[in-house]
Formats: sequence, structure tokens, C-alpha cells
Amino acid sequence: MARIVGLRGNGWTMRYMQVIWAIVFLAVHGFGQNTVDASTLPSAPAPQEARPQIAMARGQQMPQPATPQSTSALSTPQAAGTRTLLSVQDAQALALKNNPQITVGRLTALASQQVTREVRSAYWPQAQIALTAVDAPTNTRVTAGALNNPLIYERAAAGAMVSQLVTDFGRTSNLVASSNLAAKAENQNALATKEQILLAVDQAFYGAMQAQAVLTVAQQTVKDRQTVSDQVGALFRSKLKSQLDLSFANVNLAQAQLLLVDAQNNLDATQATLSSVLGFQNLQNFQLVDDTSPVEVPPDNIDELISTAFSMRPEILALQYQTESAKRFQKAERDLLLPDIRAIGAVGDTPVRNPAIDAWYGTVGVNMDIPVFNGFLYTARAKEASLRAQATQERLRDLKDRIARDVRTSWLNAKAAHDRLAVTQQLLEQADLSLNLAQSRYKLGLGSIVELSQAQLQETQAQIANAEAGYDYRLSLAVLQYQTKGI
Repeated sequence: MARIVGLRGNGWTMRYMQVIWAIVFLAVHGFGQNTVDASTLPSAPAPQEARPQIAMARGQQMPQPATPQSTSALSTPQAAGTRTLLSVQDAQALALKNNPQITVGRLTALASQQVTREVRSAYWPQAQIALTAVDAPTNTRVTAGALNNPLIYERAAAGAMVSQLVTDFGRTSNLVASSNLAAKAENQNALATKEQILLAVDQAFYGAMQAQAVLTVAQQTVKDRQTVSDQVGALFRSKLKSQLDLSFANVNLAQAQLLLVDAQNNLDATQATLSSVLGFQNLQNFQLVDDTSPVEVPPDNIDELISTAFSMRPEILALQYQTESAKRFQKAERDLLLPDIRAIGAVGDTPVRNPAIDAWYGTVGVNMDIPVFNGFLYTARAKEASLRAQATQERLRDLKDRIARDVRTSWLNAKAAHDRLAVTQQLLEQADLSLNLAQSRYKLGLGSIVELSQAQLQETQAQIANAEAGYDYRLSLAVLQYQTKGI
């Protein structure tokens, strides 16, 4: 036991000796020569930076951190993926493929064709198969609920009954013609829906292009006015310009920044509208391609355009079909007063039967229903159909009046938009000249800051008007084409 304690004492002695030698060594060489300035040490890594270092120590691949530029780009909805080039023709094709309203119109037209088949089924024989099994006491008769009291026999039988319309004196043919015309009207309504979607695509596309052009003008305006503000600020600090000049320059800069905010918001709204009309629920990342096709001059003969609209507009054609359909339906309702003649046949077998019943049966006959009096029901239905047909005829006349007005209005708008092209270009040239002169006068001390601000405002307005004029004219042509013969 004493020997173990002695060994422990020798071990601690060796450790104490090593510590003493280390202290002597540091004392000889000096503490200050090997010390490190804390200010030169690198700062401790942040917790999120420590994880990549551990991953690299374990041999894992560390992802590259995003640069500030890519981070800001990813924060915007348009930079979430690769931008797809989109022309106005591509936008129309996408809308025809994706927009649900076009699908609804097509399905409704297909459903209306089935109504014609439903009505035409009256021309075909109506066949039924019946299986009957009866158990009744002897001499059972039905004595209530009818004037006759047929005797009921025990039996089990199977048979077929066939009924064929011979003639109803034109009612079924008028119903078939009415439903067929209604189906044609639905086809024209589907075409009208398609034309409306295409017009909405053009409006959204050119609206987005116009908003993009205005945004470009706003960005350049902010850049130019920022330069003027910086220059005036430098002159003010050098006591060469007054506080009023600096104030006006800053006001002009703030107005340009407000214009930029509104332009960006307008662009985002038009992009959302375009994505919606193309059939997408989410905002799509499209890069719009400017329409470089040559523009046409509006035609001069407005009466010819109105005549073309009357013959080609699907809304008019649909209402014409509806009018004819209502007339044929009115005739069908009138034919309810005429007789209905049908041929009827029945055949069957009775394997289990009362001895009083034969083993099989068969019969053929003709039935004629002649309406005599039902409280003037058929007369009222015919009168109702006639009044509705007249109302449809008046709606057609009203639609033609409105379409003639719309064609004339769109034609006037197209001519005015065409005239604006040259006027806005001239306005922009004069505004640029006025701004250059105002800047020169201000630099020479001959003009005031008010004169320069007015020239800047006029140039911005001229740039916006010139940017909007081209797309306004293309959109007016699209509206004129829609109003006359469709897009």
C-alpha cells in the first residue's frame, strides 16, 4: 500500500517539474516576443458560416453563396425562372389553348348538338321489353281506381312492345329544325367567345408593351433628373445657386420617382392581366417581343365596314339563328293542336299461366290522339312562343344598331390614333429642342430653374405620349378588325 502511494507521488513530481521548466523557458525568451495582438486576429465566424467549414472538413461539397445581384434578382417574381419570349401571335395561340372560356364555349356548342339528337329520336321506333309475374287468388279483380275491372290471373310472362310515330303533322320536324338552328347559334357563340378572348389578348399584350415603354421613359427621367439634382446641389454648396434652385431640382426628382413607382405598378398589373387572359393562375415570366409588322392605314369607306360586320360578326349570326329557331319552335307549339298518329305492336310468351290464358300473344294497332280541350294550354304555349320569337327579332335589330355604332366609333378611334403618330413625334422633337435650350440658358445663368423644370416636364410628357401612341394605334386597329370581321 505504501509503495503505491510512493509511485503516485513520483508521477506528480514529474508533472510539476515539466511545468517549472516550461515557466523558466518562457521567462528566458520573454512573453512579449510571442504574444499576438488581438486586433489582428480575424473575427469569429458567424454561426451560419461555421456549418460550411464543417462540411468541407468532412469532404462534402459546399454550395456557393449567392451574390448580392443574384439575390436581388431572385427576389422579384420575373427572375424566378428563365424568361420566355412571347410575341402577340404566340400569346393568341396560348390563349386559344389554355383559356377556359374557349373550352366552355366549345363544350356548350357540343352539348347543344346532343339536343338535336334528343329531339330527332322521336322519328325512331320506341321499343320496350317487359317481364311480368303475378300471383293472385282466384277470381281477383281490380275494382278501384278505374272504370274497368279486369280479371287478374296468375302468370309469368315476357313480351316486347313497339311504338312508331306515323305523323304528328309537322311538330317533330319543326322541333328538330329549331334545335338544329339553336345548335348553330351556339357554334357562333363559341366563335364569338374566341374572338373576344383574342381581343382581350391583344389589349393585354399591347397594354403590357405600353407599360414597359412608359417604365423605360420613367427610368431615364429619374436618371436625368438625378443628374440635374446632383449638379444643382454641387453649385449650391459652392454658393453659385440658391436654395430655391436646389429645392426645385429635388421636387422634379421626386416627381420622376413617383412616375417610376406608378409605371412599375402599372407594368406589374398588365403582366398579371396578360397571364390571366392566357389561362394561367400564376404570374408568368414572359419577355414580350415587340410587334414589328407594318401597320395599315384605316379604310375610308365606313359603310362597307358596317356591311361587313353585319355579314361576318358571330354575335349577329348567332342571334339570326336564334330568331329562326324561335320561329320554328313557335310553329311546333302551334302543331300541338293537331292529331298525333302512332302504330303500336306487342308480342310475348306466357310460360307460366292460368289455363284460361293462351301461351303466346301478339297484336298490332294504330292509335290517334286528337286534342279537344285542355283549358287553352296549347293556345297559350303557341302565343308565348310567338311573342318570344318577336322579342328575339327585336334583339337582333338592337344588336345591329349597337354594332353599327361600335364599328363607327372604332373606325374614328383608329383614324385619330393614326393621326396622333405624327403629332406625338413632332411634339417629342420640339420638347427635346425646348429642353436643350432651357438647359443651355440655365447653365449660362440666363434662365431660371422654373423654366428648366417646365421643359423637363414637357419632355417627359412628350416621351410618354410618343411611347403610347404606337401601341394605341395597333390596339385601335385590332379593335376595328374585331368589330368588323373578327381577329
